[in-house]
Amino acid sequence: MSHTWFWNLIQNDFKTGNIDFEGCMRLLEKMQITFDEDHFKHIFKKTIDKHTGDAISVDDFRAIYRALVHRPEFEELFKAYSTDGKILPDGQLLKFLVKEQFQTEANETTALEIIMKYEPIDEVRKKRQMSFEGFIRYMNSEECSIFKSQHRTIYQDMNQPLCDYFISSSHNTYLISDQLMGPSHLWGYTSALLKGCRCLEIDCWDGHNNEPIVYHGHTLTSKIPFRSVIHVIDKYAFMSSAYPLVLSLENHCSPKQQEVMADCLKTILGDKLLSSPIGGEVDIARLPSPEALKFKVLIKNKKVGTLEASLLRMEDDCHGQMEELSDSDFQSDDEDSDDMLPLQRSRSPTKRKGDPRSSIPPQKKTRVKKVKIALALSDLVVYTKSRKFVSFDHSLQHQKCYENNSIGESVARKLVRTSAKEFISHTTRFITRIYPKGTRMNSSNYNPQEFWNVGCQMVALNFQTLGPQMELQDGKFLDNGGCGYVLKPEFLRDRNTTFTPRNVGAHSKPMSLSIRLISGHQLPPSSMSKTNKADPMVQIEIYGVPEDQARKKSSVIKSNALCPKWNETFSFNIQVPELAMIRFCVEDEVSLVNNEFLGQYTLPVMSLNTGYRNIPLISKEGIRLESASLFAHIWYY
Repeated sequence: MSHTWFWNLIQNDFKTGNIDFEGCMRLLEKMQITFDEDHFKHIFKKTIDKHTGDAISVDDFRAIYRALVHRPEFEELFKAYSTDGKILPDGQLLKFLVKEQFQTEANETTALEIIMKYEPIDEVRKKRQMSFEGFIRYMNSEECSIFKSQHRTIYQDMNQPLCDYFISSSHNTYLISDQLMGPSHLWGYTSALLKGCRCLEIDCWDGHNNEPIVYHGHTLTSKIPFRSVIHVIDKYAFMSSAYPLVLSLENHCSPKQQEVMADCLKTILGDKLLSSPIGGEVDIARLPSPEALKFKVLIKNKKVGTLEASLLRMEDDCHGQMEELSDSDFQSDDEDSDDMLPLQRSRSPTKRKGDPRSSIPPQKKTRVKKVKIALALSDLVVYTKSRKFVSFDHSLQHQKCYENNSIGESVARKLVRTSAKEFISHTTRFITRIYPKGTRMNSSNYNPQEFWNVGCQMVALNFQTLGPQMELQDGKFLDNGGCGYVLKPEFLRDRNTTFTPRNVGAHSKPMSLSIRLISGHQLPPSSMSKTNKADPMVQIEIYGVPEDQARKKSSVIKSNALCPKWNETFSFNIQVPELAMIRFCVEDEVSLVNNEFLGQYTLPVMSLNTGYRNIPLISKEGIRLESASLFAHIWYY
């Protein structure tokens, strides 16, 4: 049957005789077979080397097809459940699903649906059976991915207050290169929004002709009009996610140009812009939920006066009206600051020589910086008012639930080290944004995990900079349908929590995880290989609370990127799986001290599927490598 099916599929292409390289490629594409061109070239060359001429026969094509598609590790599984080595009846497929894939809820309907979806041979499908061809297609499908299919959709409770979620956040979104001389570009906003990012940063400065501009102030980065940025945001805001989008304004404009900004936001975003509390409530005791704010754009900026005053002014024309704020009233995310705790800003003077007990002379009064805020812009701030971070205690006593802080990574790291309990208590109440320190001129990123561990909602990264930190970000927000909001674990939402990353205590729900790395398929060849070769090895890394951090390495398989076989088992004990991320990284061993990155895949530990699973691979540029994958058996309890 499979011979007849195969022949019917390809006979038209062989009508005029043998086919060449291009024809072979076209035929594979017509059959919807994904292949890496380097591997295909190598297999094709090996085939034609056996005889003269550049064309191949039907038998040659069948051999090429099998080399690319028929994997011995799949065949082994198929034969273990097949009654005759050729066919898998629906009952046997169901046994495979329950016993090997741990799909305990699977029934005859599940098996039948899989057969109907993946079996390409009509006669086999009609008999409610599966051929090896169908089994291969099923094993290579999304259903057999390591990432849980339920987690590809929005499955979490979206009715909790905003501060109960991790929110996908970008830093200096307008930059597509470094912080000093790189270009500012609208693509920064488009690409972040298409990735599901829900908090964008806009650095606004006065421009010519009363038109505000966006760029990294006091640097040579290029400038783009604020108006154009808002047009792009209007177009792409809800393409990848329906949940609220926060625009974090780093505002350096004069009141006059702030009014232009307010006007742009209102006229371009229209009904999408949230400019008053839901239901007109002015006494906000808790933040609304992502569900309640669907399709809304929120402005995060300094605000003068109360929400009540803003509402009373709604019908009035505020043009030309502004108020002054001292810098102790608002939060600046300006990375020109030295990223010190506000209380440590003033240097303690050195004591006079010879008198170690001398009292500290009185400090000069520091000049309080006054900032002018246009009421028209201030009034657009509702649930995301920027407030200067002084201390956790100060916030507890004075901060409202709709006021949020931005803390530089160095200060935040110190606080994680010295006051983790208070930090977590703070993030159960207030949205906290972390941003990279100003000295990261090349737009490098910090490890976001340490700030997720203490419940920080907006851990802002430079989306334009690729690497393990951004891979963790992408992996974390694959969860919950990629909507940019992930519900924090209960112990990071409970205001009376006793959890800290270094003392997980009763919040530990240990998971014993076992991964049998079986094989790789069509891995990218090494850049140093003239053909399709690499010496691949796989690193499996766990990111999470400090005691869960782990890294294990496979052996190196020499000169085989097409179908390396490992069959190695790795075990991990994870104390806090709700916060843990797992990263599979494939590298080519160039020398004993140097490896070349080939591909990776990162996902939350709680999104792991059990059983025999394919692990897709993503390139350094963040693009899915269509034909490359790892194959593993996953099991945990």
